[in-house]
Amino acid sequence: MLTAHSKPMAQLLDAHCDVLLVGDSLGMVVYGMENSLAATLDMMINHTRAVMRGSSRAAVVLDMPFGSYQESNEQAYRNCARAIVESGAQALKLEGGEELVGTVEFLAKRGIQVRAHIGLMPQRVHQMGGVRAQGKEDDALTKWPKLARQFEDAGAFSVLIEGTVEPVARAIAESLKVLTIGIGASPACDGQVLVTED
Repeated sequence: MLTAHSKPMAQLLDAHCDVLLVGDSLGMVVYGMENSLAATLDMMINHTRAVMRGSSRAAVVLDMPFGSYQESNEQAYRNCARAIVESGAQALKLEGGEELVGTVEFLAKRGIQVRAHIGLMPQRVHQMGGVRAQGKEDDALTKWPKLARQFEDAGAFSVLIEGTVEPVARAIAESLKVLTIGIGASPACDGQVLVTED
């Protein structure tokens, strides 16, 4: 999985990956923002439209931005449905912990394909005390796989694991039937995502 934020980039990458992610990292790599928190839903939809015009083979996943799905299941459905309809993306990615499991289930039951994002969550960079490796706590080998299984049971078609130490990422990947995608989470995952600009 590689990130793409424009039609030309999608055309270059489409034949070389299974999935194109329109990541909220575009806030930093396209707009020069300090972090991904200022990316808006309109930005994500517009860039995904451009990527859809350049992609003919790879699946396209839109990264739902901060504040667009956390308030309630109803807010999440309205914004996620809008994102799918207006952008043409096949699936969405949402970051969160246990508080998001019910939302993923709500969306999945209504036909929205969700990739859950756990571990290091850039949308919570301030809450997490900065960019720090996850999975170092004493109960990590039980806590993180349990959360991933909750997302799988809720209907997530895949789980992205970011910035997580290898033993924990491996335990998550081995505990799930759905695919795991790692970003800084070891080669133990089923696939990898890279921010192309990086």
